[in-house]
Amino acid sequence: MSKTTRKVVRIDEERCDGCGLCVPSCAEGAIQVIDGKARLVSEVYCDGLGACLGECPRGAITVEERPADAFDEKAVEKHLAAAGREETPRRREAAAGHAFGCPGSRMMDLRGAVAEGCAEPEVAFGPRAASELRQWPVKLYLVSPNAPYFQGAELLLAADCAPVACASFHADFLRGKAVVIGCPKFDDVEAYRRKLAAILRANDVKKVTVLHMEVPCCFGLVRLAQEAVRASGKDVPLEDATVGIRGEVTVVAGV
Repeated sequence: MSKTTRKVVRIDEERCDGCGLCVPSCAEGAIQVIDGKARLVSEVYCDGLGACLGECPRGAITVEERPADAFDEKAVEKHLAAAGREETPRRREAAAGHAFGCPGSRMMDLRGAVAEGCAEPEVAFGPRAASELRQWPVKLYLVSPNAPYFQGAELLLAADCAPVACASFHADFLRGKAVVIGCPKFDDVEAYRRKLAAILRANDVKKVTVLHMEVPCCFGLVRLAQEAVRASGKDVPLEDATVGIRGEVTVVAGV
């Protein structure tokens, strides 16, 4: 196969610790952990757009321009089918003619920004409170462990449903904190555990508050946080805040 000069990922095996956080972020399945290291399985599977870059807590992945086999969409489809992987939203966007990647997941540090009010609606909704959000994105799957807003911060780990039930979410829980959200029932809990541990290892996080619903499956978020703290090797205080279906909140420190 002839090679062409194009962008393709490069993995520094000296820096890679084999955590595997980069693997699920590659919609083409171009990266696998082999013999304890992340490796590029084949150049033809790599589109060179670097969706995996923000997932590596060690900075082991870069994109370089060099002679490489051309990206092969059909080969990727066969590769994913052989691996039994379902079509991802990112690949569905590509099939529909959209660009790979999601501009909405671009990292933004909102600390110090002043939230502007929305345009005045025809029907008043009552007094407005300013947003306490200090960053973007917020999904645990999308954030980078090396994002600057995690350094020295108190971290809020919230279940997806909790802000909907908790009326005082911004004032009582989000204010002054970095935040990540996820669902312990429908998301990849093991990938979340590794990502959270990577955040704790890479930053001097002061405290982790877990905000979750009272339903049994949601308590998995507390176990996830406990395991991530142990895996990080750090002594990070952990607080458990449970939100009832009707919005009442119970907080337990030192879990």
